[in-house]
Amino acid sequence: MNVGHAIKMCRSRRGLSLTELAKRTDCSVSYLSMLEKSKRDPTLSMVERIAHSLNVPVSILFFLAADKNELSGIDKDLAGQLAITALDFLNEPAIQSSLL
Repeated sequence: MNVGHAIKMCRSRRGLSLTELAKRTDCSVSYLSMLEKSKRDPTLSMVERIAHSLNVPVSILFFLAADKNELSGIDKDLAGQLAITALDFLNEPAIQSSLL
């Protein structure tokens, strides 16, 4: 599982800088950078804060973080549909009021 990759993907899709996400999550830019580079593992509470700040459900963040071998037990068609749904969700504009 690569949570850092999922965070970076969501942050980029939302058009946020590391600095802006750091402000929203009340953590340092260097910590977020280490997460995105998989040099640190976030706590569940930090994942929840980041997901909330990105306006992304934690479940979608974890799905995007999953490695192929972790999804091997899921039907390929279902996994494909989940991936499409997750990316469609990320393409929707974030609702600003829920991020504050």
